[in-house]
Amino acid sequence: MAYDMYQEVILQHYRAPKNFGELPGATLRGEESNPLCGDHIRMELRLDDAHERVEEVRFSGDGCAISVATASLLTQKVQGHTVKEVTAISREDIFKMVGIPLSPVRVKCALTGFVALGRALQGNSETAEIPAASEAGPSPP
Repeated sequence: MAYDMYQEVILQHYRAPKNFGELPGATLRGEESNPLCGDHIRMELRLDDAHERVEEVRFSGDGCAISVATASLLTQKVQGHTVKEVTAISREDIFKMVGIPLSPVRVKCALTGFVALGRALQGNSETAEIPAASEAGPSPP
């Protein structure tokens, strides 16, 4: 029963993703691609003037249902939270959001938006394209 519920949530977020599109005036940007599945996700965040809180977050790109849905769910999770709270999000938190068992290939799909978010946070001082970095995901600025 719970498995079916999570599958439906994934499909809903894939078909009608939340916070999808470009974010004018973004403070931070980060991208990640998954060549195994063809996913590409770009996360854009606008921080408050003190660079302490996520005022708005959007994502763009395309990918499989798991990748797009997880990016959508992740934007809902981080919006309005402090950068410190966002950097505390772990891979395990992402897996809990997905709520269904993932094959090793699908783990990469689920983490694509998470890695893009981490890359964005690594550039916490100004608007910039973030160069390639490790796949560790969010880390403190």
